[in-house]
Amino acid sequence: MDPSTDSGSSAEMREGRAPYGRNWPELLAKHGVCKETLQIFRRDILAFYRTKGRQFSWRSEISPYRVLVSEIMLQQTQTGRVEEKFRAFVDSFPGFQELAAADFSEVLRLWKGLGYNRRAKYLHDIARTVVDEFDSVLPDDPQVLVRFSGIGKATAASICVFAFNTPYPFIETNIRTVFIHFFFADQIDIADAEIMALVEQTMDRNNPRDWFYALMDYGVMLKKTVGNLSRKSSGYRKQSRFEGSNRQLRGRILDLLLQRSRLDAKTLAALLDQSEHRTAPLLSTLVSEGLLVEEEGCYRLS
Repeated sequence: MDPSTDSGSSAEMREGRAPYGRNWPELLAKHGVCKETLQIFRRDILAFYRTKGRQFSWRSEISPYRVLVSEIMLQQTQTGRVEEKFRAFVDSFPGFQELAAADFSEVLRLWKGLGYNRRAKYLHDIARTVVDEFDSVLPDDPQVLVRFSGIGKATAASICVFAFNTPYPFIETNIRTVFIHFFFADQIDIADAEIMALVEQTMDRNNPRDWFYALMDYGVMLKKTVGNLSRKSSGYRKQSRFEGSNRQLRGRILDLLLQRSRLDAKTLAALLDQSEHRTAPLLSTLVSEGLLVEEEGCYRLS
Protein backbone atom coordinates (compact mmCIF):
# COMPACT_ATOMS: atom_id res chain seq x y z
CA MET A 1 0.00 0.00 0.00
CA ASP A 2 2.99 2.30 -0.39
CA PRO A 3 2.53 5.27 -2.72
CA SER A 4 3.56 4.90 -6.34
CA THR A 5 6.14 7.34 -7.64
CA ASP A 6 4.47 7.69 -11.06
CA SER A 7 3.11 11.17 -11.75
CA GLY A 8 -0.63 11.56 -12.22
CA SER A 9 -2.15 13.49 -15.13
CA SER A 10 -5.07 15.93 -15.23
CA ALA A 11 -7.17 13.17 -16.80
CA GLU A 12 -6.39 10.91 -13.86
CA MET A 13 -7.44 13.67 -11.47
CA ARG A 14 -10.80 14.01 -13.23
CA GLU A 15 -11.28 10.24 -12.94
CA GLY A 16 -10.67 10.42 -9.20
CA ARG A 17 -7.02 9.44 -9.21
CA ALA A 18 -4.63 11.14 -6.84
CA PRO A 19 -1.13 12.14 -7.96
CA TYR A 20 1.41 9.32 -8.21
CA GLY A 21 -1.05 7.26 -10.26
CA ARG A 22 -3.19 6.05 -7.35
CA ASN A 23 -6.81 5.12 -8.04
CA TRP A 24 -8.25 6.58 -4.86
CA PRO A 25 -11.93 5.61 -5.32
CA GLU A 26 -10.86 1.99 -5.81
CA LEU A 27 -8.63 2.13 -2.73
CA LEU A 28 -11.38 3.67 -0.63
CA ALA A 29 -13.98 1.16 -1.87
CA LYS A 30 -11.69 -1.72 -0.98
CA HIS A 31 -10.45 -0.60 2.43
CA GLY A 32 -12.84 2.15 3.57
CA VAL A 33 -11.77 4.98 5.87
CA CYS A 34 -9.29 3.16 8.08
CA LYS A 35 -5.96 3.99 9.71
CA GLU A 36 -3.96 2.77 6.71
CA THR A 37 -6.13 4.69 4.22
CA LEU A 38 -5.74 7.91 6.17
CA GLN A 39 -1.97 7.38 6.35
CA ILE A 40 -1.82 7.07 2.56
CA PHE A 41 -3.96 10.19 2.22
CA ARG A 42 -1.56 12.14 4.43
CA ARG A 43 1.48 10.82 2.54
CA ASP A 44 0.05 11.82 -0.84
CA ILE A 45 -0.89 15.32 0.30
CA LEU A 46 2.52 15.95 1.89
CA ALA A 47 4.41 14.47 -1.09
CA PHE A 48 2.60 16.94 -3.36
CA TYR A 49 3.38 19.83 -0.99
CA ARG A 50 7.09 19.00 -0.84
CA THR A 51 7.45 19.41 -4.59
CA LYS A 52 4.67 21.85 -5.52
CA GLY A 53 3.86 23.88 -2.43
CA ARG A 54 3.23 27.57 -3.03
CA GLN A 55 5.44 30.37 -1.74
CA PHE A 56 4.02 33.55 -0.24
CA SER A 57 5.41 36.48 1.75
CA TRP A 58 3.37 35.57 4.83
CA ARG A 59 4.72 32.01 4.71
CA SER A 60 8.38 32.86 4.19
CA GLU A 61 8.52 35.23 7.18
CA ILE A 62 6.06 34.17 9.85
CA SER A 63 4.93 36.27 12.80
CA PRO A 64 1.56 36.53 14.55
CA TYR A 65 1.04 40.00 13.08
CA ARG A 66 1.85 38.96 9.51
CA VAL A 67 -0.36 35.90 9.81
CA LEU A 68 -3.26 37.99 11.10
CA VAL A 69 -2.95 40.50 8.26
CA SER A 70 -2.76 37.76 5.63
CA GLU A 71 -5.67 35.77 7.05
CA ILE A 72 -7.97 38.82 7.11
CA MET A 73 -6.87 39.79 3.59
CA LEU A 74 -7.40 36.26 2.27
CA GLN A 75 -11.04 36.16 3.32
CA GLN A 76 -12.90 36.02 -0.02
CA THR A 77 -9.88 37.30 -1.98
CA GLN A 78 -7.50 35.40 -4.26
CA THR A 79 -3.90 34.94 -3.18
CA GLY A 80 -2.49 36.79 -6.21
CA ARG A 81 -4.26 40.01 -5.29
CA VAL A 82 -3.33 39.60 -1.64
CA GLU A 83 0.35 39.05 -2.44
CA GLU A 84 0.48 42.42 -4.22
CA LYS A 85 -1.16 44.30 -1.35
CA PHE A 86 0.34 42.43 1.58
CA ARG A 87 3.93 43.58 1.11
CA ALA A 88 3.04 47.26 0.82
CA PHE A 89 0.71 46.99 3.80
CA VAL A 90 3.23 45.42 6.20
CA ASP A 91 5.97 47.76 4.94
CA SER A 92 3.78 50.72 5.92
CA PHE A 93 2.43 49.13 9.11
CA PRO A 94 5.06 46.60 10.26
CA GLY A 95 3.37 45.74 13.54
CA PHE A 96 0.32 46.12 15.75
CA GLN A 97 1.42 49.43 17.23
CA GLU A 98 2.00 51.09 13.86
CA LEU A 99 -1.33 49.86 12.50
CA ALA A 100 -3.21 50.88 15.64
CA ALA A 101 -1.74 54.39 15.52
CA ALA A 102 -2.62 54.98 11.85
CA ASP A 103 -5.66 56.91 10.66
CA PHE A 104 -8.29 54.70 9.10
CA SER A 105 -7.96 56.64 5.84
CA GLU A 106 -4.32 55.50 5.60
CA VAL A 107 -5.33 51.90 6.20
CA LEU A 108 -8.13 52.07 3.64
CA ARG A 109 -5.87 53.67 1.04
CA LEU A 110 -3.48 50.72 1.22
CA TRP A 111 -6.37 48.26 1.32
CA LYS A 112 -7.93 49.66 -1.86
CA GLY A 113 -8.19 46.97 -4.53
CA LEU A 114 -8.84 44.06 -2.16
CA GLY A 115 -12.57 44.67 -1.83
CA TYR A 116 -14.83 43.93 1.14
CA ASN A 117 -13.60 47.10 2.81
CA ARG A 118 -15.14 46.21 6.15
CA ARG A 119 -12.15 43.92 6.58
CA ALA A 120 -9.82 46.93 6.62
CA LYS A 121 -11.86 48.35 9.48
CA TYR A 122 -11.85 45.00 11.27
CA LEU A 123 -8.07 44.75 10.97
CA HIS A 124 -7.60 48.30 12.22
CA ASP A 125 -9.90 47.63 15.19
CA ILE A 126 -8.14 44.34 15.98
CA ALA A 127 -4.76 46.09 16.07
CA ARG A 128 -6.09 48.65 18.54
CA THR A 129 -7.58 45.92 20.72
CA VAL A 130 -4.31 43.96 20.73
CA VAL A 131 -2.34 47.08 21.68
CA ASP A 132 -4.81 48.38 24.28
CA GLU A 133 -5.89 45.13 25.93
CA PHE A 134 -3.12 42.58 25.25
CA ASP A 135 0.07 44.65 25.46
CA SER A 136 0.61 44.34 21.69
CA VAL A 137 0.75 40.53 21.85
CA LEU A 138 -1.77 38.58 19.75
CA PRO A 139 -3.59 35.97 21.88
CA ASP A 140 -2.95 32.35 20.92
CA ASP A 141 -6.38 31.09 21.98
CA PRO A 142 -9.15 30.76 19.34
CA GLN A 143 -11.78 31.34 22.02
CA VAL A 144 -10.29 34.78 22.60
CA LEU A 145 -9.66 35.60 18.94
CA VAL A 146 -13.22 34.77 17.92
CA ARG A 147 -14.40 37.75 19.99
CA PHE A 148 -12.40 40.16 17.82
CA SER A 149 -14.00 42.10 14.95
CA GLY A 150 -14.29 40.10 11.74
CA ILE A 151 -12.86 36.85 13.11
CA GLY A 152 -15.07 33.77 13.02
CA LYS A 153 -14.32 30.27 14.29
CA ALA A 154 -12.47 29.12 11.16
CA THR A 155 -10.30 32.24 10.97
CA ALA A 156 -9.53 32.10 14.70
CA ALA A 157 -8.35 28.50 14.34
CA SER A 158 -6.34 29.20 11.18
CA ILE A 159 -4.56 32.14 12.84
CA CYS A 160 -3.50 29.91 15.73
CA VAL A 161 -2.36 27.17 13.34
CA PHE A 162 -0.26 29.44 11.14
CA ALA A 163 0.97 31.94 13.73
CA PHE A 164 1.71 29.54 16.59
CA ASN A 165 1.81 26.10 14.90
CA THR A 166 -0.81 24.81 17.33
CA PRO A 167 -3.26 22.11 16.19
CA TYR A 168 -6.78 23.41 15.74
CA PRO A 169 -8.98 21.93 12.99
CA PHE A 170 -10.66 24.29 10.54
CA ILE A 171 -12.23 24.25 7.09
CA GLU A 172 -11.94 26.76 4.27
CA THR A 173 -12.79 26.42 0.59
CA ASN A 174 -9.60 24.66 -0.54
CA ILE A 175 -9.56 22.26 2.40
CA ARG A 176 -13.22 21.48 1.76
CA THR A 177 -12.37 20.72 -1.87
CA VAL A 178 -9.67 18.22 -0.89
CA PHE A 179 -11.86 16.20 1.46
CA ILE A 180 -14.83 16.18 -0.91
CA HIS A 181 -12.57 14.95 -3.73
CA PHE A 182 -11.06 12.11 -1.71
CA PHE A 183 -13.85 11.02 0.62
CA PHE A 184 -17.17 12.23 -0.80
CA ALA A 185 -16.67 11.91 -4.56
CA ASP A 186 -20.10 10.39 -5.25
CA GLN A 187 -22.08 12.52 -2.81
CA ILE A 188 -23.80 15.90 -2.86
CA ASP A 189 -25.16 18.17 -0.13
CA ILE A 190 -22.16 17.37 2.09
CA ALA A 191 -22.22 19.02 5.50
CA ASP A 192 -19.08 20.59 6.94
CA ALA A 193 -19.62 18.52 10.10
CA GLU A 194 -18.93 15.38 8.05
CA ILE A 195 -15.76 16.93 6.63
CA MET A 196 -14.60 18.26 10.00
CA ALA A 197 -14.58 14.74 11.46
CA LEU A 198 -11.98 13.76 8.84
CA VAL A 199 -10.04 17.01 9.25
CA GLU A 200 -9.64 16.18 12.94
CA GLN A 201 -8.63 12.56 12.24
CA THR A 202 -5.97 13.46 9.67
CA MET A 203 -4.55 16.60 11.31
CA ASP A 204 -0.80 16.60 12.01
CA ARG A 205 -0.60 17.58 15.67
CA ASN A 206 3.19 18.01 15.62
CA ASN A 207 3.36 20.34 12.62
CA PRO A 208 -0.18 21.51 11.80
CA ARG A 209 1.10 24.61 10.00
CA ASP A 210 2.69 22.70 7.12
CA TRP A 211 -0.14 20.19 7.04
CA PHE A 212 -2.79 22.85 6.51
CA TYR A 213 -0.58 24.67 3.99
CA ALA A 214 -0.34 21.35 2.14
CA LEU A 215 -4.11 20.80 2.19
CA MET A 216 -4.79 24.29 0.91
CA ASP A 217 -2.23 24.02 -1.89
CA TYR A 218 -3.60 20.64 -2.94
CA GLY A 219 -7.10 22.15 -3.00
CA VAL A 220 -5.93 24.93 -5.32
CA MET A 221 -4.48 22.31 -7.67
CA LEU A 222 -7.76 20.37 -7.61
CA LYS A 223 -9.77 23.45 -8.54
CA LYS A 224 -7.59 23.85 -11.62
CA THR A 225 -7.94 20.20 -12.65
CA VAL A 226 -11.38 19.01 -11.52
CA GLY A 227 -13.23 22.27 -10.84
CA ASN A 228 -14.87 23.78 -7.78
CA LEU A 229 -16.02 20.78 -5.74
CA SER A 230 -17.26 23.10 -3.00
CA ARG A 231 -20.45 23.31 -5.07
CA LYS A 232 -21.29 19.89 -3.61
CA SER A 233 -21.22 21.32 -0.09
CA SER A 234 -24.54 21.87 1.68
CA GLY A 235 -23.33 25.34 2.64
CA TYR A 236 -22.36 26.44 -0.87
CA ARG A 237 -23.74 29.80 -1.95
CA LYS A 238 -23.07 31.34 -5.35
CA GLN A 239 -21.48 34.77 -5.06
CA SER A 240 -23.82 37.55 -6.11
CA ARG A 241 -23.02 39.76 -9.08
CA PHE A 242 -20.67 42.64 -8.27
CA GLU A 243 -21.40 45.06 -11.13
CA GLY A 244 -24.12 47.48 -10.09
CA SER A 245 -24.44 45.91 -6.64
CA ASN A 246 -24.65 47.69 -3.30
CA ARG A 247 -21.19 46.29 -2.56
CA GLN A 248 -19.79 48.12 -5.58
CA LEU A 249 -21.53 51.36 -4.56
CA ARG A 250 -20.18 51.07 -1.02
CA GLY A 251 -16.68 50.83 -2.44
CA ARG A 252 -17.26 53.85 -4.67
CA ILE A 253 -18.50 55.90 -1.70
CA LEU A 254 -15.33 55.11 0.24
CA ASP A 255 -13.18 55.93 -2.80
CA LEU A 256 -14.85 59.33 -3.13
CA LEU A 257 -14.23 60.10 0.53
CA LEU A 258 -10.60 59.11 0.17
CA GLN A 259 -10.36 61.75 -2.56
CA ARG A 260 -12.60 64.49 -1.15
CA SER A 261 -12.35 63.90 2.64
CA ARG A 262 -15.85 65.26 3.36
CA LEU A 263 -19.06 65.24 1.32
CA ASP A 264 -22.77 65.73 1.95
CA ALA A 265 -25.33 63.09 0.98
CA LYS A 266 -26.68 65.02 -2.02
CA THR A 267 -23.23 65.56 -3.52
CA LEU A 268 -22.28 61.93 -2.96
CA ALA A 269 -25.42 60.74 -4.75
CA ALA A 270 -24.76 63.09 -7.67
CA LEU A 271 -21.13 62.00 -8.02
CA LEU A 272 -22.26 58.37 -8.01
CA ASP A 273 -25.02 59.13 -10.55
CA GLN A 274 -27.51 57.56 -8.16
CA SER A 275 -30.63 58.74 -6.36
CA GLU A 276 -30.40 59.70 -2.70
CA HIS A 277 -33.04 57.03 -2.12
CA ARG A 278 -30.46 54.43 -3.26
CA THR A 279 -27.44 55.85 -1.43
CA ALA A 280 -29.05 56.86 1.89
CA PRO A 281 -29.31 53.32 3.35
CA LEU A 282 -25.76 52.56 2.20
CA LEU A 283 -24.44 55.62 4.01
CA SER A 284 -26.42 54.70 7.11
CA THR A 285 -24.96 51.16 7.07
CA LEU A 286 -21.40 52.44 6.56
CA VAL A 287 -21.86 54.70 9.59
CA SER A 288 -23.27 51.89 11.73
CA GLU A 289 -20.32 49.67 10.74
CA GLY A 290 -17.88 52.35 11.82
CA LEU A 291 -16.38 53.04 8.39
CA LEU A 292 -17.91 56.53 8.12
CA VAL A 293 -18.77 59.32 10.51
CA GLU A 294 -21.73 61.62 9.87
CA GLU A 295 -21.45 65.21 11.07
CA GLU A 296 -24.16 67.80 10.37
CA GLY A 297 -25.26 66.07 7.17
CA CYS A 298 -21.73 65.50 5.87
CA TYR A 299 -19.78 62.26 5.78
CA ARG A 300 -16.12 61.44 6.28
CA LEU A 301 -14.03 58.34 6.88
CA SER A 302 -13.89 57.29 10.51
